[in-house]
Amino acid sequence: MRVAVLAVQGAFAEHEQMLDRLGADYVELRKKEDLDRDFDGLILPGGESTVQGKLLRELDMFDPLKGRIEEGLPVLGTCAGLILLARRLCNDGRIHFGTLPVAVKRNAYGRQLGSFYTREKVKGVGVVPMTFIRAPYIESAEEGVEVLSRVDGHIVAVRYQNQLALSFHPELDEDLRIHGCFLGMMKG
Repeated sequence: MRVAVLAVQGAFAEHEQMLDRLGADYVELRKKEDLDRDFDGLILPGGESTVQGKLLRELDMFDPLKGRIEEGLPVLGTCAGLILLARRLCNDGRIHFGTLPVAVKRNAYGRQLGSFYTREKVKGVGVVPMTFIRAPYIESAEEGVEVLSRVDGHIVAVRYQNQLALSFHPELDEDLRIHGCFLGMMKG
């Protein structure tokens, strides 16, 4: 079982460190040829969603990855990764993969000064540390989307079929359970 980590921009190295700690095999996706490697799941890291979306298109990786997600490839999207997956952005006309039937508000907690840390329950996982950095939140989720966690009334974690999406950065804390949950999704 191997995880592909989108490594064109953002906090991909931190996700790789979590996978190392869990003993999981991974590959980095940096160019189109990397898509030819075998992998069973995908991590879309935090970072700049606009830049990531632009690079995915320029590197001709966008359509193949979107197709694989639509075909059921398990995917974990954190922060910018959530934005890449969202079907609708409330404060931005751009849509990227659009595979996750939610409406997301970008930079919902404000700029860098609006970053914060809390601990909250994630359904099926327990209470976990949550680091929010210029984070989005999910304003609404369509039928079939399972809400896994809320902070101050806002949805911050969901699961929809093969997609696990979070507003926060589990890769920036020591708790391995979110990544472990994703690896469990990959096993089926």
